[in-house]
Amino acid sequence: LSRCGQSLERSPRAPTEPTMPACKISPSLLAADFANMASESKKVLDGGADWLHLDIMDGHFVPNLTFGPPVVQSLAKHTDGFLDCHLMVTDPSAYVGPLAAAGAHMFTFHVEAVKDDEELRAVCAEVRAAGMKVGVALKPGTSAEAVFALCDDSKTKPDMVLVMTVEPGFGGQKFQPEMMPKVRSLRQRYPDLDIQVDGGLAPATIDAAADAGANVIVAGSAVFGAPDPAAAIAALRRAVDQLSG
Repeated sequence: LSRCGQSLERSPRAPTEPTMPACKISPSLLAADFANMASESKKVLDGGADWLHLDIMDGHFVPNLTFGPPVVQSLAKHTDGFLDCHLMVTDPSAYVGPLAAAGAHMFTFHVEAVKDDEELRAVCAEVRAAGMKVGVALKPGTSAEAVFALCDDSKTKPDMVLVMTVEPGFGGQKFQPEMMPKVRSLRQRYPDLDIQVDGGLAPATIDAAADAGANVIVAGSAVFGAPDPAAAIAALRRAVDQLSG
């Protein structure tokens, strides 16, 4: 007790509000020179990129066909970068083992590729058990509510939700600003979640994505096609940091 007879015990601190995770820039290797993927990766990592985004397409879930686990494994031998793999495939479960063995770090698959919530949870558990981080992706036509049940459960909450801002399958498409309410609703509901946006991100569109609450930015041609990739990466990061501060 104090001299005034009042307790000197400190009152419990109010719980701190969850904060938005740090900005991460993940240049998409879909816009890189495939014949020089290792040196292209080094260029953007040396220029300040946080992750390397690899678009894995099977020619079925989307019409385009890119690369698979063998290319990821080859790249992993030449970089220490975080391999952020976005799977646009009809059977994501079939890729879990091969990509884990190849050295992938993030395994993001589409909710549209699974038949129900039970399979969604099962694939997430499989990815986590294989030692990779779990990401779930939403096509433009899929609402944010499609992942609420998954994200609301602390046992199944993914590490990241990817909001596609173009239709998946091809690079170089126009950014769809009408996807931003989806990003905003996810950020408001899950303040500490990594929320990735992919498609048409560039200096002209980054402010809208950052203001909505995206913190993981995928950019292809805006980085690899820039005269100065390091400056392009810095500009994207600056926009996210300023609008999320």
